[in-house]
Amino acid sequence: MAHDVSVIGLYILDILGRPVDRIPSGGNVEFIDEIRLTVAGTAGGTVVDLAKLGLNCLAVGAVGDDEKADFVLATLDRFGVDRSEMQRIAGVPTSASILNIRRNGERPALHVRGASGYFEIPADARERVLAPPIVHLGGTGLLDRLDGEPSRVLLEEAKRFGRTTTFDLLGANENTLSLIRPLFPFIDYFMPSVEEAMLISGQKTAEDAGRFFADLGVKHCIFTLGGDGVCFLDADGKSLRLPAFEIDVVDTTGCGDAFNAGFIAGLHHRMETETALKFAQASAALVATGLGSDAGITSFEATWDFMNNARVKAS
Repeated sequence: MAHDVSVIGLYILDILGRPVDRIPSGGNVEFIDEIRLTVAGTAGGTVVDLAKLGLNCLAVGAVGDDEKADFVLATLDRFGVDRSEMQRIAGVPTSASILNIRRNGERPALHVRGASGYFEIPADARERVLAPPIVHLGGTGLLDRLDGEPSRVLLEEAKRFGRTTTFDLLGANENTLSLIRPLFPFIDYFMPSVEEAMLISGQKTAEDAGRFFADLGVKHCIFTLGGDGVCFLDADGKSLRLPAFEIDVVDTTGCGDAFNAGFIAGLHHRMETETALKFAQASAALVATGLGSDAGITSFEATWDFMNNARVKAS
């Protein structure tokens, strides 16, 4: 069966606990309500949510040769994700995070860089990796060997093959613009948070940031605004803002990845732009109602129903 989407980039094991009010001193113990293990990362979280939304997915990334890799790969299998292009790298750990979820929503994290820093795509694998009609690259900024020129070559080839490309990053800083600027002409949908977009562009508003990136070649900018919704801008100057859904937030881990998954699903189903954005918002909102990046979403139909019936915040 042909794949609907190729999801390339950062694959992480998240270990999450909530609610964490404090770290106990010495060797003492504090009791919390919930601990979970999830496949996460700007590619891993996205591919799991895409599979739950019914898309046939190709996972492209790297894990180490440890017990964490066993969990990541087994989870991809459980959700029916094709992991034939996942690399298992000997001698390094699987990328992983420990997240302490506080009652106020803060998420202090401890992270091991691990296998994602060793991940690269051989030239002879590009045709397989870029075969699906939609190609998502997620995690630029933490993909040491794929970042920069290798990513530019990959995205340029994806466009040469006629693919739709979506892009997200992680860990934006003052050096990020020089890293990703060569990629912009080959990105159809650039989907960072608004905070990342303004930091990278040096602009003060989402609209100004969108114009900045459009001038550098990006075709569409989609900036997530957290509890304030989403802002869409395209190279022709079209702008659209939509509010967020009213939900009881449990944990916002993976909401951006879920948004990406929802929007990619919208592209796959050829939804109108506004509908695809609403579906992406619904996907992110559902994930925020539980612990971890794979919480909340159960199916395309349930997400569609939530989108059409849940209350939105007053604008």
